[in-house]
Amino acid sequence: MAFKLNSVVPWGRNIDEYKMMFILNDDDMKKKIAGFGDGPAAFNSEAKKAGCSVTSFDPIYQFSREQLQARIEEVRVTVMQQMADNKDNYIWINIKNLDELENIRMTAMNKFLDDYDLGKAEGRYIYHELPNRLDFEDNSFDIGLSSHFLLMYTALGYEFHINAIDEMLRVCREIRIFPLCDLDSNDSEMITSVIAHYKEKYNVEIKNTEYEFQKGANRVLVIRK
Repeated sequence: MAFKLNSVVPWGRNIDEYKMMFILNDDDMKKKIAGFGDGPAAFNSEAKKAGCSVTSFDPIYQFSREQLQARIEEVRVTVMQQMADNKDNYIWINIKNLDELENIRMTAMNKFLDDYDLGKAEGRYIYHELPNRLDFEDNSFDIGLSSHFLLMYTALGYEFHINAIDEMLRVCREIRIFPLCDLDSNDSEMITSVIAHYKEKYNVEIKNTEYEFQKGANRVLVIRK
């Protein structure tokens, strides 16, 4: 089935959020990082300005800047209304209210849009959809990140997630997946099975993070070769 722009709900986070979600320290940021499903996050553009090496992969990178900008504007009001309707599912400490949330998200996505054409030309934004094979050699990256996708969308099925993680592990020496809950803030039903699948061949651990906006979304899964 073709990936359609009207199925995308773009929602971008910034580099500070990425560092907290994935417990990325200064040494980590000196490594080669791959972001899977980064979407319209500002992480890549802000990392580039800081002299870091980040390559982002996402199926939305098949679309033009103008198409993505239009889609962001199309869904903006709807997404914020959904946030208002479900605000009890979130912890309003670091982000104080809905207005601040909208400002943070739109600022991040605008940074992405401003960097998008240059980033594509430099090979920092690459059109790709997991679990398809990447056009990269084994261990091309030190760290692979998956934000708010793998293990969160359980409806995609166990095999999809295993195949996607396998491909991430092929090209990355270590991967980190955040968060470990589903869209309703319940523990992801796949966590136990995924850990059991990988723990015999890899170093697998769950770490608590300082980042928690969605209630229960404060742990990251680390799988290391």
